[in-house]
Amino acid sequence: MAESVACVLAHRDVEEGATGRSRPAEDWGLPTLALHGLGEPDARRLLRTVIHGPLDERVRERIIAEARGNPLALLELPRGSSYAELAGGFGFPGAQALPLRIEQSFVRQLEQLPVDARQLLLLAASERLGDPVVVWRAAEVLGIGAQADAAAHADHLVQFGTRIRFRHPLVRSAVYRAASATDRLGAHAALARVLDAGAHPERRAWHRALATSAPDEAVAAELERSAGHAQARGGLAAAAAFMQRAVLLTPDPARRAERSLTAAQAAQEAGAAGAAQDLLAAAEAGPLDQRQRAQATLLRAEINYAMDHGSMAPALLLDAAKQLEPLNPPLARDTYLQAMAAGMYAGRLAEGTGLLETAVAACAAPPASDRPRRAADLLLDALSRLFTEGVSAATPSLQQVLRTFLAGDASIEEERRWLWLAVVAALARWDDSAWRALADRHVLLARDAGALSVLPIALMARVYGHVFDGNLEQAASLSAEVDTITAVTGMQTTNQSGLALAAWRGRPAEFEQLWHAAVREAAPRGEGTALTIGQWASAVLYNGLGRYEEACAAAEEASGAPPVPGAPAQWAPVELVEAAVRHGDRVLAERALEQVLASTRASDTDWARGIEARCRALVERAPSAEALYVEAIERLGRTTLRPDVARAHLLYGEWLRRERRRLEAREQLRRAHEMFTAMLMDAFAERSARELRATGENARRRTVETGTDLTPREVQIARFAADGLSNSEIGSRLFISPRTVEYHLHKIFAKRGITSRAELRTTVADDLR
Repeated sequence: MAESVACVLAHRDVEEGATGRSRPAEDWGLPTLALHGLGEPDARRLLRTVIHGPLDERVRERIIAEARGNPLALLELPRGSSYAELAGGFGFPGAQALPLRIEQSFVRQLEQLPVDARQLLLLAASERLGDPVVVWRAAEVLGIGAQADAAAHADHLVQFGTRIRFRHPLVRSAVYRAASATDRLGAHAALARVLDAGAHPERRAWHRALATSAPDEAVAAELERSAGHAQARGGLAAAAAFMQRAVLLTPDPARRAERSLTAAQAAQEAGAAGAAQDLLAAAEAGPLDQRQRAQATLLRAEINYAMDHGSMAPALLLDAAKQLEPLNPPLARDTYLQAMAAGMYAGRLAEGTGLLETAVAACAAPPASDRPRRAADLLLDALSRLFTEGVSAATPSLQQVLRTFLAGDASIEEERRWLWLAVVAALARWDDSAWRALADRHVLLARDAGALSVLPIALMARVYGHVFDGNLEQAASLSAEVDTITAVTGMQTTNQSGLALAAWRGRPAEFEQLWHAAVREAAPRGEGTALTIGQWASAVLYNGLGRYEEACAAAEEASGAPPVPGAPAQWAPVELVEAAVRHGDRVLAERALEQVLASTRASDTDWARGIEARCRALVERAPSAEALYVEAIERLGRTTLRPDVARAHLLYGEWLRRERRRLEAREQLRRAHEMFTAMLMDAFAERSARELRATGENARRRTVETGTDLTPREVQIARFAADGLSNSEIGSRLFISPRTVEYHLHKIFAKRGITSRAELRTTVADDLR
């Protein structure tokens, strides 16, 4: 049987001005399809999908320029580079292995060039930021003339313009790998010689280090001094690379061990747990004093905790804290705080040392001697009192913590490390505005520093905030980022926020899949908080679906977990009140209400008082119930917590229907249905529609127009623009260029039929909250 055969020929166009190449396909009379590279905005977007930490703007521009819009190059080049190289160009260029055939083809071309041309290319490949001024100055040091550029350019391997651009990203690596070790040392030495130590201390130190093959304390010390400048450019990953190289060049064993500890700490915070473990092992093999041994014990516990938020972490951190008490009291207090955080994560699955035991030990820790006290000391005192004495006793301390962090009185390092615990303090106070502000600040700081070990935690806190505000598309975007970061860094932690998001969307199949995966992964690790979050989320889902018996069981289980602010202490009891009332278990509902009141009575926020009124209304009988429903709607209506407002309308409407006040019930149920539909909370939208039908009115069907037509990224940009941020400010928050922001804004304006930022603020700002 004859088979049809199609033949497709691929032809790469040569650059303008080239000669001696094969003829284009159209000259042969064949039909052609021209495939062009991605434009710069799309190239930036694609590059962002594979790089989730800080990326020096100069490195980004070099990658985009050399990729020339090639999607495969944009995806594969970063994957073949170390985190330090991407952070600031401070990697080890020879570390990237190339496919043998590609490497050999480039090497054959290089072998045909004059010596000066090969040396010039080596200088260009060694100067990772593509700075032509620096390269030509170094060429003068090596006695390389302008004719070398002509020879290299004639073979179309490199272009010298405002930025050095290789013909293909892999040419750079081939040039570097093909050079001898002696030539590489000479190239880096020449580059170090021409770089100004005052203007570019980190670049000079890095090239000087790569020009040194034997231990040299002067070079190691310069690297150590320059690590701060490198961090400012490329985040913690760049600082870790500097300290790691300093370790290799340190001749004194004791000094090497000390620097290994510092490098391991930076690597751990940057999310490079494997490198951190290797550096820590090197430190522990050296001569450490008692204080350093205790620090090493702490760091090992921190690495284990970052990689696996499990049941053993509280005990390991508590042991480290006790070792540090006589040696370094401030560090000991920090470690007690970490141990308490680990206890929150382990929850009911903590082995041996649980949250209460950790909090009791923290209360007995040596008092802070610093005046004024550090933010970490305030947090330790507030949280240890919260878990040992209750929220009422801890309220003054919690308020002081929030004032300190909201006023910016904590150091940047303290904020990056502890802001998520300040969010816990805000939740304990039912302070939704503080929760939102602190979570936003934490995400921004973690992104800026490239602190990948804490960024997922910061992002999850913000996801919950978006969920409670009804911004489920925003929540989905950030939740996907959590999944990506944990996969890239190898962190063994559950994305709890994904469970909450699926539950609030009312998607039982999706939720069940995530829930089974969470149980399968989190339970063996001893990550009890994931199970508690899942049970609370189950209760939300089943309350939305009207499956109250299942909601009741899940909420009761979650409410019995250690009383951490959020799901165990506050949100699950709220779900339990509703589920128990609808299930007909009044005794259980009243017991759950007492648990709710224990936390809300210590706060005077509209969120706390609104939730309290809503829960009391469910338990109270007429006529007092009606006044409580009205109060709940009024108080919650003064917040941005739209799902809670909608649920208050729903419950009030259900109560009015049961009181046979159908016309009034329709008004409340119609409002609830409209709000749930707009927020894409499908289960609660259907529950309100059922109640509307019971009053004799059919709910309006959801159409395309009732949802948003913006992508998650466009929603982010539109919200920031509506808040008055400039393109540069939006770009810095989302790690994209101002031009990319402008590109997205044009699409947003077209979709919404507007032409200016003023219209965006006045016509759609409320829809984006």
